[in-house]
Order: sequence, then C-alpha cells, then structure tokens
Amino acid sequence: MRAPARRVLAAALALLALSGCDSTFGQKSGATKQSRGISDLWRGSMLAAIVVGAIVVSLIIWCVLRYRHRPRDGVPSQRQYNVPLEITYTAIPIIIVLVLFAFSWTVQNDVDALSSNPDVTVEVRGFQWQWQFHYRNDDVTVTGLPDRTPVMVLPVGETVRFVLTSRDVIHSFYVPDFLFKRDVIPGVKNQFDVTVEKPGLFRGYCAEFCGLDHARMTFAVRGVSKADYRAWIARRQAGP
Repeated sequence: MRAPARRVLAAALALLALSGCDSTFGQKSGATKQSRGISDLWRGSMLAAIVVGAIVVSLIIWCVLRYRHRPRDGVPSQRQYNVPLEITYTAIPIIIVLVLFAFSWTVQNDVDALSSNPDVTVEVRGFQWQWQFHYRNDDVTVTGLPDRTPVMVLPVGETVRFVLTSRDVIHSFYVPDFLFKRDVIPGVKNQFDVTVEKPGLFRGYCAEFCGLDHARMTFAVRGVSKADYRAWIARRQAGP
C-alpha cells in the first residue's frame, strides 16, 4: 500500500474510533449539586489517562521505528542506565498520582459534607426486598411492596439529608443519575446530603446482592418544585 493510501486509511480509522467518544466519556452529567464534582473528576481523570496513553504509545512507536535493527548497524550502546531519564519517568507518574489524589480528596470531602440544617430529612430503610422512606419532618412514610415500586418525592433546590439503615442484610442505595452509591448496613447509620438541581424521575436500585429477589428491589426518585412537594406532603398526610 502506498504512503498516501496508508495515511487516508489511518485517518479514517482514527475518525471511526473517535466517533464513539463524547465529552462526558460515557458518564452521566448528574442531577444533583454534589454530582458536579464527581462528573468533573471523572472527565479530568479520563483526559489525563488519554494524554498519558497517547504519550506512551507514541514513544513505543518512535523507539520501534528509530532503533529497529538494520544490516549496517553495529553493536548498540551498552549503557547500563540513564539517571536523568529514570528520575524523569519516576517523578512524572508520582506527580500525576498526587494530583489525582488531591482532586479526589477534595471531591470526596464535598460529597460527604453534611449541612448543619437540612431542609428535608428522609430515613431510608432497606429490607428484603424493598425500601421504606420516612420523612422525619412531616411524619410521612412510603413503603414499597413486591408489586409496587416506592417513589421518593424530593424538592428541587433544597438540601435533603438521607439516613440509611437496614433491618436484615447489607443493601446498597444507588441512584445512577446522582452519581452516588452508599451501602445500607445493619447496625450502622450512614448519612449524606444531596441537592437535586433539576426536576425529573430518576431510577434507583439496590446495588448489593441481598438475596432471592434482589433484582426487584428498585425505587424511584421524583424531583419536583417546592410547591409541588408541599402539596404532595399534604396529600400524604391527609390519607394513605
């Protein structure tokens, strides 16, 4: 194959590979305030991985082409080591790891931060094989049944405190659109805050295998306006 044809083929293959990529690298943008940092961390980590991978592959290709054996070549250099080069390729990965660790530490602290005065507190209880949501401030309880998926209604723009408990085995509270998952452990109260930023219906799952009907242990989260949330609470308080 001639050189121009090879270049065209290589460009076509590169475009085909890039057509499957987007700026999110397959990660959801997130529906909560806390998920923004998680999404940014994911994209930054992926960009760093792409840059490092491109450099490594380029260096491998360059070494293969530049130092391939030729009939006229004699004995190659017998240098045992190159101290500056070894220091460089040891220091750069350490710096990359430290930078990613610092960003991860910052995002984790932001996600785990608890408000001193949350607007809504929801006690989430996992049990085989459903969920129960108790709104502590308003004494409203939503319990899932085998044939009825429970729906958790949350006000958009307000801080919601979740308190997770389990009465039997380990479960896991997972909402993909929140970019968040936390285990629900017997005898342990896990707490976290979220602020839903946009209305919508978000699916939730138990992400820890917990027995026979684990796959049916699902729920939904509905983000609504503050007025619609108060109206929903009033309806729940008025009757079952």
